[in-house]
Amino acid sequence: MVFKIIALAAMLLGLPLSGVILAGYPIARYLEFPPKTQYVRHASFSWIAFCIYCLLILAVVIPLVIKTGRMFKFGKYSTSPIGSFPWWGWLGAAVGIVAWIFAWTRFSWFAPIQPYTFTPLWISYILMVNALAHRRTGHCMMLDRPGYFLLLFPLSAMFWWFFEYLNRFVQNWFYQGVSFTPFEYFWYATLPFATVLPAVLGTRELILQTGWIQRTYKQFLVINCSEPKLLALSTLILSALGLAGIGVWPDYLFALLWMSPLLIIVSLQALLKGHHLLTDMAQGDWQLAVASVLAALICGWFWEMWNYYSFAKWVYRIPFVHRFQIFEMPILGYAGYLPFGLVCSVVGGMLERLHGSWQNKVAL
Repeated sequence: MVFKIIALAAMLLGLPLSGVILAGYPIARYLEFPPKTQYVRHASFSWIAFCIYCLLILAVVIPLVIKTGRMFKFGKYSTSPIGSFPWWGWLGAAVGIVAWIFAWTRFSWFAPIQPYTFTPLWISYILMVNALAHRRTGHCMMLDRPGYFLLLFPLSAMFWWFFEYLNRFVQNWFYQGVSFTPFEYFWYATLPFATVLPAVLGTRELILQTGWIQRTYKQFLVINCSEPKLLALSTLILSALGLAGIGVWPDYLFALLWMSPLLIIVSLQALLKGHHLLTDMAQGDWQLAVASVLAALICGWFWEMWNYYSFAKWVYRIPFVHRFQIFEMPILGYAGYLPFGLVCSVVGGMLERLHGSWQNKVAL
């Protein structure tokens, strides 16, 4: 299992770099640390491209919206909480309020610390979603699976550093407001990066506890495929080629930054006959997939909102569709959270299986 993960990581890291090497581009600019040079000239806004992307996104989203809307129209599927809101949830709420105030204000006496308010905001969020889950069912990831929960933080840091690496090839987002040495940049960025997976997967767990998603997507759409291995192999080849090309054609392939890692991992899992994202979906159970997407969208809303007035922040440069911004993100950019939620779920599942195998070995 560990060898497979190392091989997968080498593949995902090597493909985009191999593409720019074959294209004859200078490698140094993709490995600059911290990244400062802006070498990608993004395409200007295009109504044609905007409409095409809109239609593609709506084709995916509308069936889910209709299905969810029908559920809320014809039935109520709520469950009463069985527990009380724990004290550490109230602590998380208090920390979050204080951190939010300091993040969006400009007190001169707080200026040296102000760039680092993002991490306590997300620690408070993680405590809150776990507290809400505990209140609803008496269970939460933080208390029920503390080993897995704690491992999510270092994994999350590596996970988001990988997407920061992929962004070098398309340069869709940039950081501003602070200037760090390489050492400072690594540590101060790693802290908030470590909160990504615990936040998304904690939110997913809370959503999965709701009655409406269980009854709406337990039996949704069955996916039949006569040649699953051929489909997996074809998807693997195409997504690998796409990931290799993001640095060569960043304006046209930038969306593959989010899609290709997901497709590569799932395709390999299918070819190796392991459990993968489509296993349950093929049988009509879409609960995990829909909850993962919604969790990423919810977290994405808070990421973008808290970023907007923060001192240290990121801004976007999205080719062809950079218009109609909600906070700093152009509206169509939020579609990136759909595959991102799925890849968070896939990576979380890999850790869960690995952690389970470690526990079994220790028990033996």
